[in-house]
Amino acid sequence: MDFKVVWEDMEECQRIGLTKSIGVSNFSCKKLENLLATVKIPPAVNQVEMNPLWQQKKLRELCDRKNVLIVAYSPLGARGTPWQGHLVTESDVLKGIAAANGKSVAQVCLRWLCEQGVGVIVKSFNKERIKENFDIFSGELKQEDVYKMSQIPQHRGYLAQGFIFDEPLTSLLRSSGMGRFDSSISVVD
Repeated sequence: MDFKVVWEDMEECQRIGLTKSIGVSNFSCKKLENLLATVKIPPAVNQVEMNPLWQQKKLRELCDRKNVLIVAYSPLGARGTPWQGHLVTESDVLKGIAAANGKSVAQVCLRWLCEQGVGVIVKSFNKERIKENFDIFSGELKQEDVYKMSQIPQHRGYLAQGFIFDEPLTSLLRSSGMGRFDSSISVVD
């Protein structure tokens, strides 16, 4: 995919008033730096997976320097998924911090993200959990708790290796003998 051409079209959409802001999703430091080197309007946001077990420290630093807001999805992992989504809510470190502060693990995680200056996307259909999610602003995390969280081993939730190819998908389809295909399809990392 030619990000430069796509981004120029997105900039035009913003210039003519079709959108207030434009942003990216799942951009690594390298992709974001490459994009920023060529754009007239920088992305307002970079939406990425982020939680205490995948803290994205380098990306956060870059986005802070470049004034790109990180918006975190999967702030509590992705419980019930095949890619170890339970690790966040089952973390002994996070459980200990939550118990010591009279909060839930979810509240600790959401508060930590807010204290990092990150926007947060939460999803719940449970009324009690929705109320609990809003009750994260009573007090701050203690420095010792923030330090403990910074020491948690990092685990990316979903590697998406099944969707990343070194060559365009069309080449893979052609070599597999899968017949007709749309030659405009390609998958990039």
